[in-house]
Amino acid sequence: MTMKPSSNIWIRRQQCPCGDWKCFVKYEGNDQTSVSSQLIKNETTSTSSSSEAVFMPYVGQIFKTDEDAFEYYSNFARKNGFSIRKARSTESQNLGIYRRDFVCYRSGFNQPRKKANVEHPRDRKSVRCGCDAKLYLTKEIVNGVTQWYISQFSNVHNHELLEDDQVRLLPAYRKIQEADQERILLLSKAGFPVNRIVKVLELEKGVQPGQLPFIEKDVRNFVRTCKKSVQENDALLTEKRENDTLELLEACKAMAERDADFVYDYTTDENSKVENISWSYADSVRAYTVFGDVVTFDTTYRSITYGLLLGVWFGIDNHGKPVFLGCALLQDESLNSFAWALQVRGHNYLFPICNCLIVYLWLSSFEQTFLRFMRGRCPQTVLTDIDSSLRDAIARELPDTKHVICSWHVHSKLSSWFTPSLGSQYEEFKAEFDMLCHLEGIEEFEHQWNHLVARFELASDKHIALLFSYRTSWPLSYIRSYFLARSMTAEFYQSLDEFFKRILSGQTCLQLFFEQVGFAADLRNRSKEALQYMHTKTCLPIEENARSILTPYAFNALQHEIVLSMQYATTELANGSYLVRHYKKMEGEYLVIWISQDEQIHCSCKEFEHSGILCRHCLRVLTVKNYFEIPEKYILFRWRLESSLVALEDRNGQCNSDEYAQVFHSLAATLLTESLFTKERFNHVHRELSRLLEHVQNMPVSNEFASNMAANNISES
Repeated sequence: MTMKPSSNIWIRRQQCPCGDWKCFVKYEGNDQTSVSSQLIKNETTSTSSSSEAVFMPYVGQIFKTDEDAFEYYSNFARKNGFSIRKARSTESQNLGIYRRDFVCYRSGFNQPRKKANVEHPRDRKSVRCGCDAKLYLTKEIVNGVTQWYISQFSNVHNHELLEDDQVRLLPAYRKIQEADQERILLLSKAGFPVNRIVKVLELEKGVQPGQLPFIEKDVRNFVRTCKKSVQENDALLTEKRENDTLELLEACKAMAERDADFVYDYTTDENSKVENISWSYADSVRAYTVFGDVVTFDTTYRSITYGLLLGVWFGIDNHGKPVFLGCALLQDESLNSFAWALQVRGHNYLFPICNCLIVYLWLSSFEQTFLRFMRGRCPQTVLTDIDSSLRDAIARELPDTKHVICSWHVHSKLSSWFTPSLGSQYEEFKAEFDMLCHLEGIEEFEHQWNHLVARFELASDKHIALLFSYRTSWPLSYIRSYFLARSMTAEFYQSLDEFFKRILSGQTCLQLFFEQVGFAADLRNRSKEALQYMHTKTCLPIEENARSILTPYAFNALQHEIVLSMQYATTELANGSYLVRHYKKMEGEYLVIWISQDEQIHCSCKEFEHSGILCRHCLRVLTVKNYFEIPEKYILFRWRLESSLVALEDRNGQCNSDEYAQVFHSLAATLLTESLFTKERFNHVHRELSRLLEHVQNMPVSNEFASNMAANNISES
């Protein structure tokens, strides 16, 4: 069992941010840590799911390939208490291999071997006992198509078949997954003996002793093989790393010659070898001028082959989608590497082109040069994972920028951190933790936090202490006034994940990775944003006005607030401010400050400061004040149609869509009135409408009409 890092170079970082090198993170809902492994897993899902109901093979059964037949027989064998192996194959000049023999793992007899010239040779007992269970395949060509059929089959065994808990320990079914391989090597390098490694894995996975999908012998063999492999291939890998990073640098230089707006930077070590490298594109430069207010710096993945950490900068555009801003490959996760990555986003656009020596000297001149690199503008907010070096680098290099820990990074670690200690209580803990994350008051958060820690007896837990030490960066109560532009939604995170799947595959060189990043970052490769039909839900002029200005994504968010604003009552105070309260919920009132001189409006909920979308409380006050349009300053340019990076589809379709909507509303109102007279009428209308809807959904849609009529399905955060 050997590792093949070159076939899958990108994996998720597993080292836990708690600082304990023995602690690692198994991401919730993702057992495979590499992107390409996840893609392979998805491709094989259909095969594995179809094998759940495996019936006994029979003579004449046909398979497309011999491997399909072997997999089918192997699944059958596992469910019936034995394993199989490949035996003889027969080949001819015309057909190639035309016969395959698969037999029970106990088929045949062990042939006596010549004893080695040692003092105490090992006398191993063989498991082979002459079992006659077998499956023979024969190839045939029918109408020019090659297929395999079972020519002989026997399921007669001369030995006992194993139970489920025993058959999984047969060598054919014992496998060490890539995530476990990395963990085993890390523990082995730290000096852990094999038996301790097995116990650590059992504890981390929360399984009973002996219930891992491999045994101690497999771990020992894997460690021994890897040590030999590492020693043999270390020089080759080092040479490959150096050559590929040089090729990447040459690719950056060539790109800069072709495109004057392409920018890159790199550092070298004491041997003048490339250490860190980063780059960005003209489209990214243009995007940053509009959407550089909130930036996500994602450092989820790193390369096994090259030993490099991948850092990617994203913004969020006016359609709620990630926009690529820049990329960095870092030698390590130190404060200096992160500080360099934060610094180099410049050079009249985003990045400077300069010759770097052993250490990037930024401290003395940073405050003067960084703002110049960013055209005098730093991002308002940077979102990252939990990382002490990254936190310190941001605090030092971007002192005026707010630092926020992405909520999905916190939640993805909870299962790995707390399932082993809480067991069956974990789901209850998670539910309370989710509620705590959305509390609005700091005092209430800290009170409920202490209650949570006491209830689940986590006072001495290092991960609870870690989360609390970062509390000013992740709970809503602390970051409510930070501008995030809705970049903490599940939809945005899913879009980031899709971006990484596009650029991270099983490629074996950095130059191919560079090309994939360039293709994904090129705005010309993004489809035009179809202007989805945005129907109004109220009769308020404010809604109609906003619809003509905002993108469907932003309008959907504002419309949600407009609809909810109708449920709030207002009480005017002596100073002209308002108390706004839900008509049913007596607790939780919000103070809306209104300054009429320059049309300023501020709410204690801080929603506008947080997302750039006016809250329901402010909208209610504007309605009371007889405003028919939202003041210009409260419709941010970043959410407007005119700020789109990609050309929009024809906007004239919105008028036609309004006419269609009026026709349908009139018809639907009449149909509703007529159908409510009797139950028979209602059932008939419901049945026919359901049938009609299914028929319409299956009809082909032209691009022109789809751009005008597609429904806006953006979910609310």
